[in-house]
Amino acid sequence: MKKTIVGITVVGKDREGIVAQFTNFVFQKHGNIEKVNQNVIKGLFGMYLEVSFTSKINFKKLDSELQKLGKKIRMEVSTHSETNSEKNIAIFVTKEDHCLKEILSARRTVKGKISVIVGTEKALAPLAKKAKIPFIIVNDRNQEKAEEKLLKLCKKFEVDVIVLARYMRILTPNFVWRYPDRIINIHPSLLPAFPGSLAYAQAFERGTKIVGVTSHYVTENLDQGPIIFQDSFKVTPEDTLESIKRNGQKLEATTLFKAVKMHLDNKLEVRWRKVHVKSK
Repeated sequence: MKKTIVGITVVGKDREGIVAQFTNFVFQKHGNIEKVNQNVIKGLFGMYLEVSFTSKINFKKLDSELQKLGKKIRMEVSTHSETNSEKNIAIFVTKEDHCLKEILSARRTVKGKISVIVGTEKALAPLAKKAKIPFIIVNDRNQEKAEEKLLKLCKKFEVDVIVLARYMRILTPNFVWRYPDRIINIHPSLLPAFPGSLAYAQAFERGTKIVGVTSHYVTENLDQGPIIFQDSFKVTPEDTLESIKRNGQKLEATTLFKAVKMHLDNKLEVRWRKVHVKSK
């Protein structure tokens, strides 16, 4: 019988016995633990369990029971199943439009629905309006308050996948841990070289002969998540910083879209911090 895979995320104040509570729950439901990742940063506990069931399960009942367990031990719990064929996508943006334009222009070719576009400012609101997609501004300077709103929006729109289309904010572990391997970012360098926001300038100053971009899953470690795809272009002596940026932005858009499409086609798998393309 085909396995049903359920992802369970647990986030809250660190305390003893949390892992045992949830693993015992899974075993009592005759589930098998496929993956378990956990981390603690500044007293905040985060865990992701990937669980499989060979017998038929009632997903709503399972989710309800997990919510009760979470409430009992004062942890926030969310569940995710890959049973839905069409995923709900949230795109986070700031003001650069090249990645958003690429995704919007090709959105009918992906197995997903762009449910909401969230911006830190209103610069890209006209693109969302033209595409008839809700555009919501979350511009709180305090990142904790901003993420409270972002989490509510993601819950409201039942978001499965988050795409950072040149979103110029750093997401905290409290947010990232709730969407393991479901937040996709594009970075303007061939990581691990030149992390941070000024990658093109760093590459230009160092006189690199090849400049590239990296699409990757987002983790709590900035620009260090599992790499999905990379692409590059040659730099000539005639190139300026501006020409490098222009060439890089074209590559950012296509590489990010490629990663998103492959993810939505369920062709990517993360094992031991590496992304593998499934053979079938």
